[in-house]
Amino acid sequence: MPATPLPPSSRNTGGAPAKGPLAALENASSAAILRVLRVTLHAGFAVLLAVALVRLFLDGGQLRWLWAAAAVVLAVIYLAGTILEKRHAEARIGFNPRRYGLLWLGLVTALWAVLLAGSADFAWLAFPIFFLHLHLLPRRPALLTITLMTVAVIVSQWAASGAPVPPAAAVVGPVLGAVFSVITGLAYAALYREAENQRRAADELRRTREELSRTQHQAGVLAERERLAREIHDTLAQGLSSIVLLGRAAEQSLAGGDEPAAAARLALVQQTAADNLAEARSFVRGLASPHLEGATLVEALRRLCGTTETGAAAAGLALRCRLEVDGEPQDLPQPVRVALLRAAQASLANVRDHARAANAVVTLAFLGTEVTMDIYDDGTGFEPSRAAGAPDAADGSGFGLRSLRERVAGLNGSLAVESAPGEGTVVAIRLPVDNAVSDGAAPLEGGRDE
Repeated sequence: MPATPLPPSSRNTGGAPAKGPLAALENASSAAILRVLRVTLHAGFAVLLAVALVRLFLDGGQLRWLWAAAAVVLAVIYLAGTILEKRHAEARIGFNPRRYGLLWLGLVTALWAVLLAGSADFAWLAFPIFFLHLHLLPRRPALLTITLMTVAVIVSQWAASGAPVPPAAAVVGPVLGAVFSVITGLAYAALYREAENQRRAADELRRTREELSRTQHQAGVLAERERLAREIHDTLAQGLSSIVLLGRAAEQSLAGGDEPAAAARLALVQQTAADNLAEARSFVRGLASPHLEGATLVEALRRLCGTTETGAAAAGLALRCRLEVDGEPQDLPQPVRVALLRAAQASLANVRDHARAANAVVTLAFLGTEVTMDIYDDGTGFEPSRAAGAPDAADGSGFGLRSLRERVAGLNGSLAVESAPGEGTVVAIRLPVDNAVSDGAAPLEGGRDE
């Protein structure tokens, strides 16, 4: 039954929580209201049955013990059905009593009819039984049985009055009671359906949230794996590759008796290892590259060009690398700075290790709402379409270009690779600046990572 709104004068208008049973009922959920109605129904049945028994013994009669025994049987059957249904609803028993609901209702109704034939005092038990019919039977059969029971109540009251015609009270009372019971029962059924729909919706929402949580967790794990893969490729993998090349070069120098060159190359090995250790610690903590701490992007790229030349020379390669800056340098969001530095690190490492180039040029251009960076080399070149479609090799090579594309795409940027065998390579990157700023991307260039 829907909760009847309280009059404005009885509502809680202050900031304190409402007090009293009426206020608690008003704020209760549909399930709580249904529990209250069920308890009230069962309590009403028990009270009406007890009153009828008391009146039965007060009136006397030779068969009063027989009717009392029938009343006890009715009470036991009624109580057993309600207890079993409650325990099943709470998942405390595996037995499902709802399959025998119609049989239980038939027994309760039949016993009531027997008691009604013995004493008109049991007539008022019909009203709580009406609710059971409305709850367990389809609507039309329920209305038919309620009509028949109402007629039986009227007949019993007429017979008890001894009047030649049915008294008005014996007709109007049962009819109004039946009408009120039907309306209330239909409202209860509607509230019951609403509570069931809410329960199913809540269960579905809970399952959806759990599934969404699992999906988000899996997506987060995959995203973190991708991040670590990019960071490892662009820092540790390139650094370890440099260490291997420098170690071989130092070994050759020692074999040729050139100890100063070997010492210089070993010192560079130590510096490269220290730099990569710092990189590993920084991305494990989720921070930016240590090369950007206390330095602008231009300074970091200029330093990178210098270390690229030094590493190439230590490995016996004649590679010149220079940085060109177009436009007025501006503050950049931290993700943009990190992406450009990582792109330059990966691209110059490829130039040093694979391109056999004599020159490499990094061009950084500030275009107001965008920033671009081109990495050019005059090396052997390659076929971009084959590189883009080739799967990663077992040793991890071939991952760099895909990683770079994902990094740039994550910042709503674009990446273009222009190359041909024997004609060098250009890696062109374009990143928006305004989008990153509006997204609250991070400290601006030159600022510290917090």
